[in-house]
Amino acid sequence: MTRRVFLREVAHARAGDKGNRSNVAVYAYEQRHYGALKAQLTPERLRGEFPQLLRGRIQRFELEQLGALNFVMDEALEGGVNESLNLDSHGKSWSFLLLGLEVEIEDQVPTTASGQRR
Repeated sequence: MTRRVFLREVAHARAGDKGNRSNVAVYAYEQRHYGALKAQLTPERLRGEFPQLLRGRIQRFELEQLGALNFVMDEALEGGVNESLNLDSHGKSWSFLLLGLEVEIEDQVPTTASGQRR
């Protein structure tokens, strides 16, 4: 059985920026959720969720041993800190935006010592 949760319930993120490029790494709290994050957090989904903000190339790098996905997003900061009139155009705000997305995860169903569901 699956359930929908906010990404922040199963992962944390770190972000940075340089010019008009933002870099966000999303780390699953538990390795068992990494597969679901990998399947659902795609460049296409990010572009669909934030079409007005993401105007350039989006690359995703998979860091399986860390249970992490690293996104590099070009043209994602309205020109960058020095060019934008936006007060919060730093890449760090991307962590907050991504962690607010919903994802579907497998529910853990409690089992008895013999492996039967309770």
